[in-house]
Amino acid sequence: MSFLRKSVHLLGAVARRQQPLKVIRGAIPTAARDFSSEPPSDYANFPGAKAPFVSELKLIHPEDYAPIPIYRVMDSDGYIADESQDPQLSREVVEKMFRDMVLLNTMDKILYDAQRQGRISFYMTNFGEEASHIGSAAALEMRDLIYGQYREAGVLVWRGFRIDQFIDQCYGNVDDLGRGKQMPVHYGSRELNFVTISSPLSTQMPQAVGAAYAMKLRPENDACVVCYFGEGAASEGDAHAAFNFAATLGCPVILFCRNNGYAISTPSHEQYRGDGIAGRGPMGYGIATIRVDGTDVFAVYNAMKMAREYTLRENKPVVFEAMAYRVSHHSTSDDSTAYRPAEEIEVWNSVEHPISKLKRYMVHKGWFDETEETEFIKDVRKKVLKQISVSEKKLKPNWREMFEDVYAEMPDHLIKQQEELEKHIQAHREHYPLKDFKQ
Repeated sequence: MSFLRKSVHLLGAVARRQQPLKVIRGAIPTAARDFSSEPPSDYANFPGAKAPFVSELKLIHPEDYAPIPIYRVMDSDGYIADESQDPQLSREVVEKMFRDMVLLNTMDKILYDAQRQGRISFYMTNFGEEASHIGSAAALEMRDLIYGQYREAGVLVWRGFRIDQFIDQCYGNVDDLGRGKQMPVHYGSRELNFVTISSPLSTQMPQAVGAAYAMKLRPENDACVVCYFGEGAASEGDAHAAFNFAATLGCPVILFCRNNGYAISTPSHEQYRGDGIAGRGPMGYGIATIRVDGTDVFAVYNAMKMAREYTLRENKPVVFEAMAYRVSHHSTSDDSTAYRPAEEIEVWNSVEHPISKLKRYMVHKGWFDETEETEFIKDVRKKVLKQISVSEKKLKPNWREMFEDVYAEMPDHLIKQQEELEKHIQAHREHYPLKDFKQ
């Protein structure tokens, strides 16, 4: 039997072993999927679908489905809507959540300005999405593997990525863990189980599913994979491949969509016509699904804990959609005021801002001190500004490193290219800032 035929046989056997999905909170209720006016008396048994027979011919329209509800814990004023959903986190944990969100927000403001001053080449802020980062990261274990897109810096903050590591990466200097080979904000850390970000949209999604499948094959696996992506990235072909492989192979992966309303300048109503990204999970791919208020750090925390427990217990994926709003421009290459009104932005930057909500909660609990917050922000600003002055003076990695770290042994064509560049630089040294590079 050929390798291909063996593979097909293996995948078919795996698919046949899958049990029917158990619905988790937020999935479409069964009643919303019943298209017959009478209870079904018998079911079709086609290999491609198990469904009731009906005698009435009709088209099924999107509006025939109830939209997947949005789970939340806190309202806009920071009050717990249902006390049974309070995660009962300690003051220490809640204060860390708040400080990490404020640290990220403060660092973003300074590095955004640094790019505008020409000190770094590019930057992307996380304004308005801090709760989805911190809430999800807090519910995970360090052994869980993260695949990010490019707007999940808060996950790294929670896991202990330092200010100097963020800034060294943005400058691509000799202390950058990526050795200057990536654009700014394309972070990665083997120590923190955060796979280095790559620019092309959605490439991380099938990679994450593959990593989750490998984990599934480990005896007594106790870790999952979390793959973050935006609603715009979900339009890419790689997203479909990831969803389908995750479902059919039963992979312990949480497919975490940050639906912030805009894919650069494309609003979500032009990006898709269905019920968001969550709507694709239960009916489209047969994946357990949950949708949450991504500006509510407790809702994200509770939902991620449930999703993680489910995916490890069942060895199956979860589609997780966090609804939020991208307060910032897409990046320093974008001006969002050209395609959305300033008044719209202001609502989400004040009343509905995740930091504001958590702050109000802490005030109600008697856990908030205005003076301490002011001093904390001052301290973060001081550290960030000091690190910028240090990082921008550091040398760049040796230019020869651009040929390294792709292959275990450098192939002949790269050896030839490196030799050609050596000769070129030797002949034209006066045209290159070699003093800025490590020799």
